Amino acid sequence: MSDDYGDFEEVKEEGTVAEGGEQGPVRVRLPRKGEFIGVVSQRLGGNRMDIKCHDGKNRNCRVPGKFKRSMWLRINDIVLVQPWPDDNGKGDVIFHYHSNQVNQLRKRGLLDFIKGGF
Repeated sequence: MSDDYGDFEEVKEEGTVAEGGEQGPVRVRLPRKGEFIGVVSQRLGGNRMDIKCHDGKNRNCRVPGKFKRSMWLRINDIVLVQPWPDDNGKGDVIFHYHSNQVNQLRKRGLLDFIKGGF
């Protein structure tokens, strides 16, 4: 059943206090085989955007229909991209990382491809 939701890894964050005064684990969705972490570099209109992926390619990506209403993206947001099987220059945005998840990715070194802060 855990394969339906992706690979999550529990990481205990030092110095943060969760509700109730206890330290809690932080779960981060990691990229699977064939998925890439990327940064939204430009909105192209509709549900399309240009995303700079960590493999060095810019991909023209779209938000699939089942995520259209629930996934609101802006420039410099960190997302997870799954390239199309027939065209590697295009892909689908399958996950949006929130600020605490971005901090965990940065601690793990998965966001080293980004030059400068955002």
